[in-house]
Amino acid sequence: EVQLVESGGGSVQAGGSLRLSCAGSGFTFDDWAIGWFRQAPGKEREGVLCISDVDGITYWADSVKGRFTISRDVAKKRVYLQMNSLKPEDTAVYYCAAAPALLVRGLGPQDFGSWGQGTQVTVSS
Repeated sequence: EVQLVESGGGSVQAGGSLRLSCAGSGFTFDDWAIGWFRQAPGKEREGVLCISDVDGITYWADSVKGRFTISRDVAKKRVYLQMNSLKPEDTAVYYCAAAPALLVRGLGPQDFGSWGQGTQVTVSS
């Protein structure tokens, strides 16, 4: 059974930083793409960043380019989302998601079949 567990959310002032962590189990970490998504109240879930070691591709949402980075530790089966220069509009529940890399073509949530429970990120002005 695929399991994903996010941690690291919290509250921060605008301009601050947070690092989210996603721990994965139940799948071959090297062969899967891991993505971070977020959903603000009243809005649709949107892709933020996705990383795949299989084809060396990383997908970024334009809204986070230059501020957010994604990295993975295969040995620990963890993926990290480093968020810098946070803005109030980054406030959302952040989800980690996973799928076999060959099924992922970008940041579309429909490409990902396994999801974590989410972690809240709140950025105050």
